[in-house]
Amino acid sequence: MPASKSPDTYRSWPQQVLRFFGKILFYFIVLSIGGTLVFRFVPIPITWTMLDRKITNGGKLYYDWTSYDEISPEMALAVVASEDQRFPQHFGFDFEMMGSAFKNNLKGRRIKGASTISQQVAKNVFLWQGRSYFRKMLEAWFTLLIEVIWGKQRILEVYLNVAETGPMTFGVEAAAQRYYGKPAAQLTRTEAARIAAVLPSPNRFLIARPSSYVQRRTNSISRQMRALGGKSYLIF
Repeated sequence: MPASKSPDTYRSWPQQVLRFFGKILFYFIVLSIGGTLVFRFVPIPITWTMLDRKITNGGKLYYDWTSYDEISPEMALAVVASEDQRFPQHFGFDFEMMGSAFKNNLKGRRIKGASTISQQVAKNVFLWQGRSYFRKMLEAWFTLLIEVIWGKQRILEVYLNVAETGPMTFGVEAAAQRYYGKPAAQLTRTEAARIAAVLPSPNRFLIARPSSYVQRRTNSISRQMRALGGKSYLIF
């Protein structure tokens, strides 16, 4: 007859479970901080979104990493004017925009998403696409990490390189070469604004064949760029 387990054995189960999850949490923290430190200096080789597009669609992937200093300042200003105007001031989260989004969602209205450029970078570089509370918690963690470890210029540099800018096209250098036949360093304000104008849905709105909506949005972004004070707005 097998020996019965002692009460101490049963009492140790919660401790073993806690110890197990504690180890997982420890390794996750170490690896996430280590990965963020590495990508502070190393170009992002590929993202989950790029892999998904490659697997789903096949064909050539247009992606050409370019340093921040080799991208037109107009391009950096355009994405900030379009996506996250308080980018230089906030610490990864725009709580004012998040509050507005929450109130409008309660009323059943559809509005522009409240994700900041920092949050989009955290999601694109470290996580997968999708909607869940678990992924949002991970996104918040990585957003804090890149704000602390990378700083604003590096975050914006990564965004300009990994943002989807067209079908199978990622980053502003690839977009500039593919659609304008020039390097990103030579983009004009209007060209930069048009690239920024398609970012909400780059597979629906096309840089090469801009719809009337994209043209209106391009003009609006150009006006916002002037209203922010021009390139001096992004002196970090």
